[in-house]
Amino acid sequence: MKSACVAAALLLGALSVGAAGKEPVSFSHNDWELACDNTRTCRAAGYQSDHTRPSEPVSMLLTRPAGPNTAIEVQLQVGGGSEVKGPLRFKVGKVTISGLEADTASFDAGQVRAILPELLKGDEATVTAPGGNQWTLSLAGLNAVLLKMDEAQGRIGTPGALVRKGSRPETSVLPPVPAPFVRTVTPVKARAGDDALAARIFPSLDLSEAAESCNNRDRLDAKAIAVSRLTNTKVLLSLGCGMGAYNYSSLLWIANDKPPYAPVALEANGEFGAGDGSVTSSMKGRGVGDCWSSEIWHFNGTGFVRTSASSDGMCRGFAGGAWNLPRYVSRPVDAAPSLTSSKP
Repeated sequence: MKSACVAAALLLGALSVGAAGKEPVSFSHNDWELACDNTRTCRAAGYQSDHTRPSEPVSMLLTRPAGPNTAIEVQLQVGGGSEVKGPLRFKVGKVTISGLEADTASFDAGQVRAILPELLKGDEATVTAPGGNQWTLSLAGLNAVLLKMDEAQGRIGTPGALVRKGSRPETSVLPPVPAPFVRTVTPVKARAGDDALAARIFPSLDLSEAAESCNNRDRLDAKAIAVSRLTNTKVLLSLGCGMGAYNYSSLLWIANDKPPYAPVALEANGEFGAGDGSVTSSMKGRGVGDCWSSEIWHFNGTGFVRTSASSDGMCRGFAGGAWNLPRYVSRPVDAAPSLTSSKP
């Protein structure tokens, strides 16, 4: 039954692995999802069946860096807040692991070796706590997701593959990709009169996107624009655009502080943090906040560059999301202090 599920899953529309590592890989099937970031580190997360009551959430995370002979980290958590008392017992197939932490448990190397074959063969695993509390982890989709992980990391046909092992040498496994360095610049302090720039620059803004997509398009005027100082000559303009019950988005421009203002629209959207020159976009998948996506950009002296992105696509009852599943990571590096000087 498992092999049939794997074959069917691989026919689904997952992102192409192609040049693995150059682009993030995302894939999901049944109750499991995969996120491989731009360094080729992959994370697979599984949950209770979608038919299980939301008050009984459980999730397992398998993390594996790229490269030959890398180890697999396995973590487990259950929902229930302060009512959950440990130690927990995890059972899958013929293997039982006792004494696990009630918050977020990490399996040691020996335990990982013991449970992996059983996870791949089974349909579900159970977690129990003293007092009779029990959670059921679905394994539907696990094989398909781990096969996609092997593919993304170039492991298929090697001894270290999780699903489809073979005799191809481990040296053929794709190496990790270093996270890129990103130069960041801290904005200068606000100046007297910056607030007045909104009215002056507003006529120069292209508001066609706002008029088409913003839910406050009947209030598009200079009073809706916030101005933040970036450099001695540049400012950031922010217009709240998508303002719902629990999500927020904005349109952003960089403009000169003197004519010609020449505003340039940005890909970045979200809330601006003047302290570190960041723009953060966070979106809840639904109101209870059990699944999120986020993206962060930083000012580099001339524009905003993406520095991180993450999301968990399955809303399975964990407030704030069960895990952080990065899709893009970087290494921000502060620029020289002289680049952020507030002197004219």
